[in-house]
Amino acid sequence: MSQERVLLAHGDGGQLMAELIERVFVSRLGTGEPPGDDSARIGGSEESKRRRGEGGGWLVFTTDAFVVEPIFFPGGDIGKLAVCGTVNDLASAGARPIALSASFILEEGLVIADLERVVESMASAAAEAGVRVICGDTKVVPRGKADKLYISTSGVGEVPKGAEVSGSLARPGDVVMVSGPVGDHGLAVLSQREGLEFESPIVSDCAPLAGLVAAALEAAPQIHVLRDPTRGGLATALNEIARQSGVDIEVGEELVPVRPAVAAACELLGLDPLYVANEGKMIVIAPADAAGAVLSAMESHPLGWEAAQIGGVTEGRGRVLLRTALGTHRILDRHVGEQLPRIC
Repeated sequence: MSQERVLLAHGDGGQLMAELIERVFVSRLGTGEPPGDDSARIGGSEESKRRRGEGGGWLVFTTDAFVVEPIFFPGGDIGKLAVCGTVNDLASAGARPIALSASFILEEGLVIADLERVVESMASAAAEAGVRVICGDTKVVPRGKADKLYISTSGVGEVPKGAEVSGSLARPGDVVMVSGPVGDHGLAVLSQREGLEFESPIVSDCAPLAGLVAAALEAAPQIHVLRDPTRGGLATALNEIARQSGVDIEVGEELVPVRPAVAAACELLGLDPLYVANEGKMIVIAPADAAGAVLSAMESHPLGWEAAQIGGVTEGRGRVLLRTALGTHRILDRHVGEQLPRIC
């Protein structure tokens, strides 16, 4: 009998990845708390208790790995991506980043100048995010055993006292917003990898979003959900939230911002921009009476000036519904199969 094996599609953020995580990892390593958020509370630590007693909030922790190919792409590189991805996972919990770690797996033969360029990019991204990389590790593997460079990062952050953010907290009547156009990162990486040229250049949106989130939370502390739609894109992230919260989410197709160049490239390549990865966008779900303040706060921030309200939350059973330009509805499910491998 043939044995089951890991496929590239198991890492693309879709249905197969969700099944693999639940079957292999959560079943053996789960803490008993419902999985789904990008960061976990360090709720029982003495440091968390001390901080809350001094007016601080929860400490949260996250970890990630980055295997993007190529390691340099329009708008960023694997170093910038590693810092921004970890900072944004902390921001998805409403947290201000405190410190990061970084581990490097280097392939024999990697050009030292490329490594220096990547680390300089990490330093710049960390400075922009207001966080330090305080520890790390380096390993070298034989030629052919890696693809130039892999980076694994972890981070710790602090959630402001009074903030309560989770993918399980979306409620009927809430408003769904996104901080800007979707699909830029995945198309930028794909175009660089495949040597594709478009009439209008497509640049990754890779950016640290902790400042944007802090501004939104200051304007509306009652925000319910924050989520950065990375692998699997906007559609997959909304499905995760809908299932965590046990609600339906309805999105207007014409309300979702997509740059014309990205829309044209997706049409040419047969891709749906709603499933294409982002690395500098945030989904925000908040009560209707707070939505105006959240939107204004994001629009006032340099990374959120193209923010848009794209839909709302209704009673339901964990579905995402797309209201098309024709006024009809279709289910926007998690995709099954490989769409854009190696984009983060």
